[in-house]
Amino acid sequence: MSSDMKIRKLGLNNWKNFPKVEVAIEDRVFLVGPNASGKSNFLDVFRFLGDLAVPGGGFQEAVRRRGGVSAIRCLAARSRPDIEVHVELQSERGESRWEYEIAFHQDKQRRPLLRKERVIHDQSPLVDRPNKDDKDDPARLTQTHLEQVNVNKPFRPLVEFFTSIRYLHIVPQLVREPDRSVGRTNDPYGGDFLEQVTKTQERTRNARLKRIQQALRVAVPRLEEIGLWRDARGTPHLRGKHRHWRPQGAWQTEEQFSDGTLRLMGLLWATMEKKGPLLLEEPELSLHPEIVRVLPQMLARVQRKTGRQIFLSTHSSDLLRDEGIGLDETLLIIPKREGVEVKPASSFQESRDLLAGGLSLADVVIPKTRPERAEQLSLFGGS
Repeated sequence: MSSDMKIRKLGLNNWKNFPKVEVAIEDRVFLVGPNASGKSNFLDVFRFLGDLAVPGGGFQEAVRRRGGVSAIRCLAARSRPDIEVHVELQSERGESRWEYEIAFHQDKQRRPLLRKERVIHDQSPLVDRPNKDDKDDPARLTQTHLEQVNVNKPFRPLVEFFTSIRYLHIVPQLVREPDRSVGRTNDPYGGDFLEQVTKTQERTRNARLKRIQQALRVAVPRLEEIGLWRDARGTPHLRGKHRHWRPQGAWQTEEQFSDGTLRLMGLLWATMEKKGPLLLEEPELSLHPEIVRVLPQMLARVQRKTGRQIFLSTHSSDLLRDEGIGLDETLLIIPKREGVEVKPASSFQESRDLLAGGLSLADVVIPKTRPERAEQLSLFGGS
């Protein structure tokens, strides 16, 4: 179910720095914008949906993790202060369609309260709140039906899809300190990466590590072999064998791996999982430009095998020079006087003309997201 379904449309009102968004979503999404423009906030919408549905999460916890309703609500919100998220999903062949919509605000005690929750399957409403029971017992509006096992059976596939959403932004230092992973699950920053590798069925794990090993030989030519190893305490470690002046080579654990190697290993591992949407934040960090240039091709090949939908934010001109990236796959975050707006690059006639004229996608979209007066930073430190 999770890899068969795709998010096809996203609508937002008053979500963080997005006053209003209505945008189509492709199988791949390349999110481009200036620093602090809201790329992470855009990806966080999908994480929020996952937090609503994941065991141990739910509406109250999802809002709390983001600092409360006031921290989520767009500063530009005035006459209509409700925060609204609306997504439309469709199966690969188009035979099944889902919609989920949630709107919420806070009461006088700053407690998050639902203003609306709707679930539609193939144009048939399954949930439409607030309903009579909610009006009779307003405390019910502190929870979504999405998180309640006793009522979500008719739309359980939607719940499973949301829980399959995965965000990944590997922090190498967390991977290098495996003791920190104790008790962590699905850590988006890689704190439990080694535990995930360990818990994977041995046959699957070995097959994935072999494929990662083959890929890493391109990025790290001296790396001949990688595998899983446990120390005397049972703590899992990744180790790699490097070509060395000694005939038997030299073994290193993740503590000696470079940031780029660890980030690339985490990225390669995550892309091989046959799950729901994968959210990647600036995957080009710490990687050589030549590696960055082939990331879109690698992700496209992975998608053909796993069916995963992939969203990634980037500043990288090298990544965006891939000729296989379409204008409709590229979403531009454009700062405005109040908040930001999101537009596909294909919505600009100028972009279509420049691309047809032979310019690369990077040449077309990076100037549209370049900060104004960026050259003034060069004056910093002067008298």
